[in-house]
Amino acid sequence: MDRARPRRDPALNETAEPLAPALEASLDAFVQTLWLEEGLAPATLAAYRSDLSQFFLWAQRAGLDPRAAGSAELLSYLADFSRRNKATSQRRLLASWRRYYHWLLREGAIARDPTATLQPPLLPPRRPKTLTEIDVERLLAAPDVTTPLGLRDKAMLEVLYATGLRVSELVGLQTHQIERNEGWLRVLGKGNKERLVPLGEEAASWLERYWQEARPVLLNGKREETLFLNRHGQAMTRQRCWQIIKEHALRCGIAPERLSPHTLRHAFATHLLDHGADLRAVQLLLGHADISTTQIYTHIARARLEALYRQHHPRA
Repeated sequence: MDRARPRRDPALNETAEPLAPALEASLDAFVQTLWLEEGLAPATLAAYRSDLSQFFLWAQRAGLDPRAAGSAELLSYLADFSRRNKATSQRRLLASWRRYYHWLLREGAIARDPTATLQPPLLPPRRPKTLTEIDVERLLAAPDVTTPLGLRDKAMLEVLYATGLRVSELVGLQTHQIERNEGWLRVLGKGNKERLVPLGEEAASWLERYWQEARPVLLNGKREETLFLNRHGQAMTRQRCWQIIKEHALRCGIAPERLSPHTLRHAFATHLLDHGADLRAVQLLLGHADISTTQIYTHIARARLEALYRQHHPRA
């Protein structure tokens, strides 16, 4: 077996000793179980592995076996961790611990869950970056649809706003996922969960134009199953798609600080709720596993109503 390489410990910014083989094996088995049983995304698995590796190294230096750690040891590490990390990172660490120790409990490796009494830190209320309906109209009108790339960009922006897809979901769309005659998309979201999303007439019309007029030009005789292509007829990256959104937004005067990769996803959800959509329906369309994730948009809708009331009511 090859000798384990020293690791870079992000928390201490110094080269750390390798994990003991038994701890490395435990971590590998845990991550493998998450992948097999829950189909978690590679980025999520990497985040869990990173959190647990740092904790394992800390415990190893202290002469502790992290598999046998109690609440006191976890709290000691969390106190140090919280001085360097935001509340969101602390909550993710707790989620990593809970999954790991629940797995050990299920495997019969421990008799008691040390995370049972731990409480996650409170998060400040999130306010997603979103756009007004007028802003969205300006953004959707920005691409030059007389060119193949402009027609592609127009179709992408229309689909993003009409469906609320994540950028990663958009660039991952394959041609067989498009029900062109029915006006539906079969989207593969987080955890490889599939959901059906309606396109709407406007987005379906622009997608059909891209399919018929621009996509064959970009393909230039090549074969590619990915729906949206770059100028070389290849699958587009998530980073390039985000760059395209920024370019068109800046061109139509939308400030950079108002943008995020999920700008049109947030606008999709907010505008649906503004026009009376049911929160559960929006949850299904967005592919949120938990409705509490969707509820962040109700705060935006409520804030808009309050602003309109103050602006227009004579006794506000």
